[in-house]
Amino acid sequence: MTCPRADLRGLESAACLDALLHGCGASTKVRQRTSIHERNLKHARRVGGAHSHNGYEETIYGLEGVLTWAVEGVPTDVGPGEALLIPRGAVHHFDNTRDVDAKALAIVTPGILGPDFFREVAAILDAAGGEPPDLAAIAAVMGRHGLTPAP
Repeated sequence: MTCPRADLRGLESAACLDALLHGCGASTKVRQRTSIHERNLKHARRVGGAHSHNGYEETIYGLEGVLTWAVEGVPTDVGPGEALLIPRGAVHHFDNTRDVDAKALAIVTPGILGPDFFREVAAILDAAGGEPPDLAAIAAVMGRHGLTPAP
C-alpha cells in the first residue's frame, strides 16, 4: 500500500496511518482517534506558517535529523527518538536549520487532521507556479481543517 503524499515545497507529508486504516476497513470511530503524518523536511529550510489548533493535540516524534520546533516562542530541538507534545491552542511552527534532511512523525489526537489538508495546500502551492501562494486560500484550508494561522 502506498501512503498519500504531498510535497509542500520541501516539506513532504504522508498520511500513512489514515491510508492504512482506510485500506484495512477500520471503523470511522477507530480512524478518528489518531492520525499519524510523516514529515520530511529538506535541510536548511524554514517552513514558517505558525499556527495553533484547538481541536487536537500534536505529538512530534523525531526519526532522522533534527527539527527545531518553537512552541509558544520556546525553541526545542527534536531529534531521533525524542518527542515533543504540542498542547491544544499552543502557537507553534518548525524549521530545519541543519545541513541534513530531517524526518519526524506527527501524531494527532483525536485524529481529525487527515490527508485532505495536505493535498489541498499542495494544490494551492502548485497553482502558484513558484510564485508566492495565495495566503487567503491557505488560511481558508487551514480553517476547514481546524488550524488557526498565528497573527
